[in-house]
Amino acid sequence: MYPIQFSVDYPERDLNRATTAFRIIVAIPIMIVLGTVSSAAWQWTHETGTIVATGAGGLLFAGPLLMILFRQKYPRWWFEWNRELLRFTNRVWAYLALMDDRYPSTDDYQAVRLEFEHPDAPNQLNRWLPLIKWFLAIPHYIVLVFLDIAAVVVVIIAWFAILFTKRYPRDLFTFVEGVIRWHNRVIGYAFILVTDRYPPFRLTA
Repeated sequence: MYPIQFSVDYPERDLNRATTAFRIIVAIPIMIVLGTVSSAAWQWTHETGTIVATGAGGLLFAGPLLMILFRQKYPRWWFEWNRELLRFTNRVWAYLALMDDRYPSTDDYQAVRLEFEHPDAPNQLNRWLPLIKWFLAIPHYIVLVFLDIAAVVVVIIAWFAILFTKRYPRDLFTFVEGVIRWHNRVIGYAFILVTDRYPPFRLTA
């Protein structure tokens, strides 16, 4: 199996029509919370001036890259920050994709599972490869553009299905899960640098 594993438990129950119908609005508070820990920035311009609000945090890329390059080391607390932030991000995206109607938790894993191990940098990571991983992943970026467009269409179809039947069609659920899984593998390989294994071109586990 690929070292980065992602899955979402399929909801074998009726989903909430009300929160599904207004999911974009209901998700605003948790999206703001996610933005504050993901280095997001907002700017408002008014007649009296400009107000800027910024968050602190985000996935760590440059730090681990330099540590792997010069020390062949991946500090565990940096690794754990990246993994927990990515898990939280996935819970929010799964909620936006209507895959779970429980409000995303900042710490409980809920129905979303993302697993990968802390790498043994001297033995498992090539010290030079992090310099070009982002470039090597370009084919994945291109594929993901088309997959993301398809996923948006699928989520819209699922939205109507849930409103009428209270259920997320399983095939549509599996597709959206696969697209998110693909994103996580590319992020793990090219940006948080936890594996040197090139991500597979597939939606399945």
